[in-house]
Amino acid sequence: MPRLEDDSSEIVRIDDAMREWRQGDIALDVDWFVHVGDPSVALSDMAAESPDAGIQALTSAVRGLVVLTQTCDLVRSCTTRPYVECAPLVEVDEAYLHEVERGRRPSHAALPALMPERLVVDLDRVMTVEKSIVADWTRQPGWTLDADARRFAQSLVRKRARFAFPDDFTAFARKLSSRLSGKHDKGSDEGRALRALSEIRVQATPSWDAPSITILFWFVRDELQPAFEGRNWNDLLDSWLALVPSIGRFEVVEGLVVPLETLNGVDYVSSDRLDFDHLSSSEAPPS
Repeated sequence: MPRLEDDSSEIVRIDDAMREWRQGDIALDVDWFVHVGDPSVALSDMAAESPDAGIQALTSAVRGLVVLTQTCDLVRSCTTRPYVECAPLVEVDEAYLHEVERGRRPSHAALPALMPERLVVDLDRVMTVEKSIVADWTRQPGWTLDADARRFAQSLVRKRARFAFPDDFTAFARKLSSRLSGKHDKGSDEGRALRALSEIRVQATPSWDAPSITILFWFVRDELQPAFEGRNWNDLLDSWLALVPSIGRFEVVEGLVVPLETLNGVDYVSSDRLDFDHLSSSEAPPS
């Protein structure tokens, strides 16, 4: 079989096809995902033997694939950038879908084209395929607005770059996390208020490693909502902070509801986004 570098017509065919692809594009006609696993514990529809004893390449059925590779690398020639990274689609319920859409589940990403089917991108599973294979897939755009493309790219960044909160903070914030996730999609005043927040950030002073820490929660609201449905944001803030009273090395706990424009650059880069996936620990609350 000739090398790809020796088949100029095939290179042209692949490169021409890949010029249409962008990061976030979808292949719904691809219903397989390949990963490496232990056949004694892994569940799959098909399996191919590997030269390594006890290891197999497993193929699982999926609802489709989404391209993770940056657009600039997708459109470069397959002779210099021959591979594409993809992740599978999974179906979730409405509540979880909304959390993903709001950026609160870093292990998954949302795309507008997938929302009606309640499908999200499973970023915990990634496979690499050659462009020669992708060139034969049927491309479906995952987004139409530049803002959606940026939001998807930010989801990929957050998956790999999100901050690992200390275990004692995870236990400390468990009640607050449970309250926020439990009330978020409710029709109550609190539920609507939580949906009006764009993100929640946490800042530790002087540092997360210090024996005595001041915790500041930034509840970032829409700049057009200085009040929430005629109510003072501070009333809601007090109820949220009541779930995280000072304890242990978290000696001072404060919070502010502010528009994003209020945070200066130092405050923003010194704080970390609070995602529900961050707060998972078997550790008991501090005492």
